Amino acid sequence: MKPGRYPFFQLAYLVNDLDKTILGWNQLLQAGPFVRTHHHKTDRFDYRETEQGADVSYAFGYLGEMMIQFIVQHDDTPSIYREMFATGSEGFHHVDVLVHDFEAEFDRLERLGFECATRLYADGVDAAYFDTRAVNGCFTEIHGDPPHILNAFAQWRKAHELWQPSDSPFLDRP
Repeated sequence: MKPGRYPFFQLAYLVNDLDKTILGWNQLLQAGPFVRTHHHKTDRFDYRETEQGADVSYAFGYLGEMMIQFIVQHDDTPSIYREMFATGSEGFHHVDVLVHDFEAEFDRLERLGFECATRLYADGVDAAYFDTRAVNGCFTEIHGDPPHILNAFAQWRKAHELWQPSDSPFLDRP
């Protein structure tokens, strides 16, 4: 795929309560199950040229072909989440695209004049959040696509396809 022609693969929301949000989406839309990661740690992290990282937990699940991510920030540390939402507020935060050539796409977005607000490396993959709010009203995340990540995402999507209303909407990630 040509650089810059990546479809959205994920919609992400900042929420106040992971479990309550998961239950709500699961009951309303039969989204999930959601893989939870509590107090996520990264190998490398940069927020607006500092190494200051917020304490966050995530949940990832599918609704059809679209991955849905929920984020809880447990503290008031400056972050891309607090840039959009004050403590106690919640809402839609970012779109995400999978990119095969991470550095080329990173450079392309910078050449277009978008500022990288956060860059991180975790779980063997690069990710960066660009401040694209002036164009699309939210942040845009670019996320590398190494085979182990694509495999994990495929497993989560398969769990969604196999999910039954009597199944738990929660999965915990080791």
